[in-house]
Amino acid sequence: MKTLIKDGTVVTANDTLRADVLIEDETVRAIGTGLGAQAERVIDASGRYVMPGAVDVHTHMELPFGGTFASDDFATGTAAAAWGGTTTIVDFAVQTFGQSLHQGIEQWHKKAEGKAHIDYGFHVIVREVNEGILKEMDQLVQEGVPSFKLFMAYPGVFMLDDASIFRAMSRTASNGGLIMMHAENGGAIDVLVQRYLAEGKGDPINHGLTRPASMEGEATSRAIALARLADVAVYIVHLSSKDALDAVRAARDDGAPAFAETCPQYLYLSLDDLARPGFEGAKYVCSPPLRPQSHQADLWKGLLQDDLQLVATDHCPFHFKEQKEMGRGDFSKIPNGLPGVEDRFSLIFHGGVHSGRISLNRFVELVATAPAKMFGLYPRKGTIAPGSDADIVIFNPTVERTLSARTHHMNVDYSCYEGMTVRGLPEVVIQRGNVLVEKGAFQGKKGAGQFLRRSPFHGAPLSEPAKVEASV
Repeated sequence: MKTLIKDGTVVTANDTLRADVLIEDETVRAIGTGLGAQAERVIDASGRYVMPGAVDVHTHMELPFGGTFASDDFATGTAAAAWGGTTTIVDFAVQTFGQSLHQGIEQWHKKAEGKAHIDYGFHVIVREVNEGILKEMDQLVQEGVPSFKLFMAYPGVFMLDDASIFRAMSRTASNGGLIMMHAENGGAIDVLVQRYLAEGKGDPINHGLTRPASMEGEATSRAIALARLADVAVYIVHLSSKDALDAVRAARDDGAPAFAETCPQYLYLSLDDLARPGFEGAKYVCSPPLRPQSHQADLWKGLLQDDLQLVATDHCPFHFKEQKEMGRGDFSKIPNGLPGVEDRFSLIFHGGVHSGRISLNRFVELVATAPAKMFGLYPRKGTIAPGSDADIVIFNPTVERTLSARTHHMNVDYSCYEGMTVRGLPEVVIQRGNVLVEKGAFQGKKGAGQFLRRSPFHGAPLSEPAKVEASV
């Protein structure tokens, strides 16, 4: 079947042009004019932007954490992602202690198969490093899972020592993998947590106060130093502070292949939200924690200047009732994580493009092209070009709407952005030529999402996407 998207403004990371887009079956066939006679279906995109489907490379569907599970599974979470303009996610499979990496991947395949509405890939969380695990890393790179998340936080649960981190990083020098680092000084933080609890300081605000930005900055510097010693790239996940950003910026200025993401919560929310009256602050507990509002301007500047390469969500929702409430009186027992997979596209457009901070092309780069390039999905994903998957968002930039738990589609009982008015709406969302969202209705099919084998990390520049040539 051929579908024509007509009279829209096509926006990629490098180009903006008034053109039609012809889709044949699951891929983009042509971009240009005079294509209408070839299509069985025509979608009018007048006054709209036609952009690549967004790629969210940091989600946690049904993640076990702190005695419970993230409330979105691959069915509800990927449907919500599609509503928000995201057509591809990369989720994290978790290795259990004593388990092989492949066993962790297999468990996540079972979670996703038959449920996912959109395409998906996996990273793997590595909880222990030995010779067998290092050999498995080699295998997984060849099997399309080339990225490995390591933790410098959560002692006794996820945290690895520097020797293990260095061994894993060194392995990626030969196998083409990429280490993704949760960079916080877990040892020092654990001492602070125990001290605060002993002093009776159990309220949610203390989650933020016991995880200071200086300890994120220190760990980020240490992770980059280890990567430089191993002569490999490193990717810092969910960077939240000026301290950590300064470490990444200094390394990049010195020529090191240090990359980093930030998340919408660090651009919009702050330590003040953790201090909300009563137990309301528990809704905003995540790690790294929300920072003082003064950090936000630096993060937006980092996105503009490419010190930060992309925006992901770290989507890991827990209901306020029953789940977040597990930590009443003891902030260390509040499940860490926030909902966001549905909101990223609109939040970054509103705060970035509409507010005049970044260009429309840079927006597309941050939410689609750079994630696809960084994690081995480009040019199949992350752009609109002949031969690419027909993952497309038709976006109305003029619509104002209010974010609310009453109207979102994530399986969680609150919104971090309750009552916030944003400009812009993904009106039509298409994946591989199939309409998922149109006219305010969801048309996606549970289980239609495909597992994506990703290519190894090549370290190519992310700020120079290929030009899209109009074709007929």
